[in-house]
Amino acid sequence: MGRASADNSGMNTPHSPPPVLPHPPAHALASSVKVLAFDIFGTVVDWHGSIQREVEALYPGVDGAAFALAWRKGYVPAMARVMRGELDWTLIDDLHRMILEAILPDFGLAHLDETQCQHLNRVWHRLEAWPDSVAGLTRLKTRFTLTTLSNGNIGLLTNMAKRAGLPWDCILSAEVFRAYKPNPATYLGVAKVFELKPEEVMLVAAHHDDLASARACGLHTAYIERPLEFGAANVKDVSPQVGNDLHCSSLLDLVERLGC
Repeated sequence: MGRASADNSGMNTPHSPPPVLPHPPAHALASSVKVLAFDIFGTVVDWHGSIQREVEALYPGVDGAAFALAWRKGYVPAMARVMRGELDWTLIDDLHRMILEAILPDFGLAHLDETQCQHLNRVWHRLEAWPDSVAGLTRLKTRFTLTTLSNGNIGLLTNMAKRAGLPWDCILSAEVFRAYKPNPATYLGVAKVFELKPEEVMLVAAHHDDLASARACGLHTAYIERPLEFGAANVKDVSPQVGNDLHCSSLLDLVERLGC
């Protein structure tokens, strides 16, 4: 009987390095987009889970999940009052406080004093990042300039970034443009700040309406799935929609799609 061939070509020996898998090719936009602008609430940070946990820790017996949803529910109507001219230009911190005072009695918390209300209102400064956010942003930053584009005010976004370790290159906010999203001044304002064409900016968000408004201004768009944005009891439909350049399961998926 002949000896078995010693030719092991194509096989890994115990001491050979694992095969190097090819990196997936970067999306064509990776070479033309210069700035990634990020929505924050729900896209980068978990507002619902963060508020739920803090409220339940501070006030046992209060339904933190319901409290978070009630607080957020007042967000769009409050901004609409400003946009209609019923209120002067107002920072999101102050709108959050108005909504907070309105819902406290519904949760048996009407007795909170000023110090307690101030502390609770600033929970929005203490929101926790989604598990993939810091790692994803850090890798994206190696190739792109990263900025926020949020209705949150500058102080809120700065405190949040400091606490959560979010590695922004720049913090842009509705406060800068004195206009809330979806006003075109916010999306076009990013391009103006960086002296770029709108198509050299990509908005990254977990909200299709935000992305549609950005596309109408000429920006590219990437959707990030955040099915638990409204909590485990209210799983969000994250199905792809026509129009977005990219649909990603996470920020780390966006990293791979953009070749970082």
